[in-house]
Amino acid sequence: MTSQSNDSKLPVHVVVMGVAGCGKSTVAEAIRDQLGFTMAEGDDFHPKANIEKMSHGIPLTDEDRRPWLEVINRWMLGRQSLGESTVVSSSALKRSYRDILRKDVPVFFVHLVGSQELIQDRLTRRKGHFMPPALLPSQFAILEPLQSDEPGIEVSVAGTQQEMIDRAIRAVREHAASEESLIR
Repeated sequence: MTSQSNDSKLPVHVVVMGVAGCGKSTVAEAIRDQLGFTMAEGDDFHPKANIEKMSHGIPLTDEDRRPWLEVINRWMLGRQSLGESTVVSSSALKRSYRDILRKDVPVFFVHLVGSQELIQDRLTRRKGHFMPPALLPSQFAILEPLQSDEPGIEVSVAGTQQEMIDRAIRAVREHAASEESLIR
């Protein structure tokens, strides 16, 4: 977790979401680096039991995820109280998970989307992560796209990594600007 200041007067909280291997950490790091948000890697909040389950190819249940999501929410609330903008990576695959994440904190979701084939290819080339590629189909199976009443945007992972980052950064900047204009 990195703590950096943000020039915006109104804190912005971004959750970069999507299935494993879509580029959540890469985009979150770019938001941190380019916009100065305080960043947390969502995986760092998983209890050891969750990591062990996933490492053994066992999908997490809603009951497994709830405490993890609540800890991320509390982290964002703590940063909100300090006036910091945040970015956190979290799969946030279901609406109910996103509702936990945004309890009492205004979250903007950046949903990284791509075909299962493209993400599977990227996931199989990823090294040093506890999430095995075999769990990707289970993530796509439970994925609930953002609904019209959820604050966020879908960002394609197609093309180069830089193109994906640029699309995400542009969306976050537009969101932050619209939030600022609402309070003036």
